[in-house]
Amino acid sequence: MTTTFLSSGDLIVDRRAHYAQMLAEAGEFSSAADLMEQALNDAPGWAAGWMMAGDYHLKADALGRAIAAWQRAAEHDPAGTLGAQMHLAAHGVGEVEPQAQAAYVEALFDQYAGHFEEALLQKLDYIVPGRLADLVGGTMEELGIEGFARGLDLGCGTGLMGERLRHVVSHLSGVDISAAMVAETQGKGIYDGVERAELLDFLGAQGRIADIVTAADVFMYCPALPPIFALVSQVLRPGGIFAFSVERHDGADSQWLQASLRFAHNGEAIRAALDEAGLDIVRVSEETIRRDRGQPVTGLLFVARKPENIEGLEVSDIDLGVEMPVVPIN
Repeated sequence: MTTTFLSSGDLIVDRRAHYAQMLAEAGEFSSAADLMEQALNDAPGWAAGWMMAGDYHLKADALGRAIAAWQRAAEHDPAGTLGAQMHLAAHGVGEVEPQAQAAYVEALFDQYAGHFEEALLQKLDYIVPGRLADLVGGTMEELGIEGFARGLDLGCGTGLMGERLRHVVSHLSGVDISAAMVAETQGKGIYDGVERAELLDFLGAQGRIADIVTAADVFMYCPALPPIFALVSQVLRPGGIFAFSVERHDGADSQWLQASLRFAHNGEAIRAALDEAGLDIVRVSEETIRRDRGQPVTGLLFVARKPENIEGLEVSDIDLGVEMPVVPIN
């Protein structure tokens, strides 16, 4: 998350931080970090400044000093808005509280809302909504589905997924954790309704109403997928479709918090969680879903279906095996 837009409240400290930023932009990361720490002597409670110092230390290959800076940031930003706890957890120091994770994601996308589509489509070569829509279309053709009565687009953002669903869904609702994203989307006329909510809270309040549920690039901000899948299964009508994407993780753990502060998920763990939720996998596609710092990011796109011949499992019937966390919708 970019923190330089947050002022220390001291013009001299801010000026030093600006000089440090210029040094970093020139590749002088060690000097930038040292200058930031000098500035922080006069503003020790400036959480965003400690985040900047941590970033510069990390880029200067001084991980220990980066961790120390993030710890100072976490002390002064206990809500987790700036992501210090996320950085610490990604480098093996502590765990992220669900509320801190949600606060970070909400602030991140509030900040990006105004230029979200430009960043994704023009700079990061983002392809997920289009490819996920293709997989849904292939599934509809294969199963003889002409359209859907009601759809839910989780983490709707600015409507990139929704605009690709609109022509096949009679009533489409969007939901996002970011108020700025919701405001950006409401005037586009893509959805019949858009609201701000956290994912588990939103799904838990729904009845069995949906014929299709989508989540394009949402689960990289969610550590535990089984609780989400269980609630999606509860929301879907028999025969309903669930289409989503993840960043791929090939390790032994079911998920991994990366240095990017996004979670990557293990494909086999996802298959097991879908099965536990009573959802059958229809299609899986491995894709390069975007670029990050010039490097390709590999993802998995899934289309699953709730069987028509059963009423479906209720959440109470499923052993989730994990605490139900607050999960952000991005």
